Amino acid sequence: MDPTAAAPHVPTSAGSAAPPRVLTVAGSDSGGGAGIQADLKAMLALGVHGMSVITAVTAQNSLGVQGYWELPAEAVRAQFRSVVDDIGVQAVKTGMLASIELVETVSELLAGIDAPVVVDPVGVSKHGDALLAAEAVATVRERLLPVATLATPNLHEVAQLTGITVTGEHDMPAAAEAVLALGPRWVLVKGGHLEGEAADLLCGADGERHWYRAPRHDNRHTHGTGCTLASAVAAELAKGAEVPEAVAAAKEYVTGAIRAGFALGAGIGPVDHAWRTR
Repeated sequence: MDPTAAAPHVPTSAGSAAPPRVLTVAGSDSGGGAGIQADLKAMLALGVHGMSVITAVTAQNSLGVQGYWELPAEAVRAQFRSVVDDIGVQAVKTGMLASIELVETVSELLAGIDAPVVVDPVGVSKHGDALLAAEAVATVRERLLPVATLATPNLHEVAQLTGITVTGEHDMPAAAEAVLALGPRWVLVKGGHLEGEAADLLCGADGERHWYRAPRHDNRHTHGTGCTLASAVAAELAKGAEVPEAVAAAKEYVTGAIRAGFALGAGIGPVDHAWRTR
């Protein structure tokens, strides 16, 4: 060995300062475009440390969801306690919870933490496959939404939760108020399924309102959009942003990810979580 060569860097026992920590409580997507996989990719891209509590395992690809299997509530509770009690969290994001028992379990766990909670009330997949038992919708309304800092329903989920069908932007304020009445502090109604610009409406329990608009990109490869947006908001909250600013930053990030979405398999490909670095 050359004695004049520089010694290799050996980290000190103290290590570097940890980035903000964000926990996702959601299902696994074997195709990698949505669910836990999308959440962790978005968190990494936005500079936070992502951690996970897996609630269900899906067999899923670009064509749809071929099946899913819930984990026992005991396994979900154990994962959550392992992370929160040792590592801690600065924000939590929830996605696919599948059943009444899992919604109840997660709601109870979230009620005991002092960190912002972003609830993506996942009901169906991008392909229209059910990811929440019909009988669990009431439990989402009654138990999960009241512990949410922010809920991020799309228009299908708004209808599922409130019975309101949104046909245009003029319906979105009433839809947001109906979801707010279920208990979250903020609601982001996502208008991505409407015609024209991609417009989302954020409403707070104190009456505050913000519209977020972005050009609509002609790209059908949008798998994982909802998971990615909610995870991006959670990442920004963990970094210290207020809710309106966190949503603005997340909207900008997910718009770029949609623009860069790419084909995989024979169906709908994913958004590109790494679009800023490619």
